[in-house]
Order: sequence, then structure tokens, then C-alpha cells
Amino acid sequence: MKTVSSCVEDILIAQPYLEEALSRNIINFSALAVELTEPIGKMLKKDVKPGAIMMALRRYNPPISLTNSIKMKKVIQNLGDITVRSNLTDFTVKNSETLITNHAQILEKINEETKLFYTFTRGIHESNIIVSSSLNDFINTQFNQETFLAVQEGLTAISINLPEDNSKIAGLYYHFFKRLAWEGVVLYEVISTTNEFTILVEEEYADNAFLAIKRFKT
Repeated sequence: MKTVSSCVEDILIAQPYLEEALSRNIINFSALAVELTEPIGKMLKKDVKPGAIMMALRRYNPPISLTNSIKMKKVIQNLGDITVRSNLTDFTVKNSETLITNHAQILEKINEETKLFYTFTRGIHESNIIVSSSLNDFINTQFNQETFLAVQEGLTAISINLPEDNSKIAGLYYHFFKRLAWEGVVLYEVISTTNEFTILVEEEYADNAFLAIKRFKT
């Protein structure tokens, strides 16, 4: 059975920024209670008083991942170097029986020029190849029989090395994305390995993205 408390919990979980502000006591409980009166009334299908909502807000206990920040702070303090690579192109290609064979030829080319940027991600229906734009003509020639779903030039990759125990910390990526969202950065692509995190952005967002991650680190 739905209650005012369960409705408050559902709303806060769906809005992590609001939940965090509440957990840090930097939000006006009374004003928020008034704001939530209508949506909670619709959820319960009856009139609800702001006082009941405010009481539920004050009693709300955020998840451990928000209250226990000791491990998170340790991980942030141990973040590694930030690396920026510009002039990149993202090719999105439809998966086919010939894609891997053609891709092998691209790998041979990349092995000849070790300073080039390159990543490859294979999904269920499509694959992404992100490379230095100097290889654009070669990619287009090599994939001339493949189906391109999207091609985006003028991208910048910003990578940061993560501590080895990062995979055991709940909410680490959330804090990255939150900081980038606050700075108005639109992410074009996200690439992640076990101990490395890379975002791909269009050139207009590159400076803000770098500063956002740098501030997050410090």
C-alpha cells in the first residue's frame, strides 16, 4: 500500500540531485513539501497536506552510498592523470559478417602508427570506432562496403586513470556525470575500461569538460 513516505522515497530516488541536496541539508523542507503536494496527491489519488510530506522528508534516510563518503573521498584523492586528445572522429557502423575482417586491416594500419588514438566497441547491432581524424580517409576506404549509421568529426577525448579499487565504490561514475551536467557538458560518447574512464565531447564542450573533471579531482 502506498504511503506518503514511500511516495517521497520514489520521487527522491528518481531525482538524485534532489536527494543529495536533501541529504546535505541545503534544501528548504517546507518549500519542497509544498512543491511535492500535487505529484504525491496524484500518486495516492487523494489530497495530501504539506505537513505530512515535510515530516516524511525529514525522516527520509538516503542510501549508504550518499552518507558513507569516506571511500569515495579516498578514491577521488587517488585519481590519476588527465589526458586530452583532440581531432578525433567517431564512426558508428552497422554490424555485418565482413566488419571484423575489415576491422583487422585497420588494426594493422594503427600498429604502424602507435601515436594514433583508437578505440573499438562492439554492440549487439552496431559498432563504434573512434580514431584520430588523420585516418578518416583510410576508414572510409576500408569500410566502403559497410553501412555507416553515423559519423561525427571534431571530437575530443578526455581520459582519467582510476585507482585499482574503483570498481568497488558505489556512485563513482554518478559523481563524474553530475559534475559534467552541472557544467552544461553534453557527452557524445563514454568509454570505460577497468581502471580508465574516457568521455568524448564535441569541441565546443572540451574546455568546460576538462575543467569540470579537474575540479572534481581537486
